[in-house]
Amino acid sequence: MYTQCPECLTVYKLEAETLVPACGCVRCSHCDTVFNALGTLAAQLPPEPFTRLAEHALDQTPPLAEVAVFRPRPVIDEPPAEDDALASDDSGAAEDFSKLTFTPGFARKRRRSWHTAAWTVVCVALLLGLGAQLAWAKRDSLIADPTVGPVLAAGCAMVGCHLPLVPAPSQLRLMARDVEQHPSVRDGLLITASVRNDASFAQPYPVVTIVLSDADGQRLAMRRFQPEDYVGDTGVRERGLPGGATTAMVFEVQDPGQRAVAFAFSFE
Repeated sequence: MYTQCPECLTVYKLEAETLVPACGCVRCSHCDTVFNALGTLAAQLPPEPFTRLAEHALDQTPPLAEVAVFRPRPVIDEPPAEDDALASDDSGAAEDFSKLTFTPGFARKRRRSWHTAAWTVVCVALLLGLGAQLAWAKRDSLIADPTVGPVLAAGCAMVGCHLPLVPAPSQLRLMARDVEQHPSVRDGLLITASVRNDASFAQPYPVVTIVLSDADGQRLAMRRFQPEDYVGDTGVRERGLPGGATTAMVFEVQDPGQRAVAFAFSFE
């Protein structure tokens, strides 16, 4: 607490015990003035610079003390009666404890404060955030899972979101293929393939590698086709190849000559 001398305006820091001996009056160590410290008593100093502390009127009606923290119980000293003294001697045999009931500590109802509710909400929020991070880190495995994947797809369809495409080239199956002379390009070949997505989820169109070889198995030509090379529609390419769907792929390559008698497909 702080107070200020009214004569020299010196500000002092006081403890509550200092105000007790003289009912709030103190002596200034600078100008030797005796003054009532309660008149300018303050819990904190105002921002600097300042000249005077706020003054309090000391002739008002005493305020009411409302917040009680302790009240001792009254002690009544009465001499015990003769009948009570005699009864106390036989208390061990006369008292009946058969009607007493005991309540275990865990069965007592405890009042929950708002602190407990706040901590519960914070813990639940942190657990949900951790679960969301783990789900995002393992999203490919969850989407590819035959049990969880359809549930996630149905949930996204309800809220209007789109699951990320999970590549699974091993679940692409080549159903049919054919090679023929290009109808409009000289020394060109037109290769068509029918590919099925055996996965239960949509996956991006793969990178297709086509290898042309001769009768001895020697590689004559090879080319890797990116999805944009054989799927012209951007919207179709972004939606990917649906689960269980079959699509036709058309590739244009240069004819390596009459020695090309075999070709092979691979997906990445």
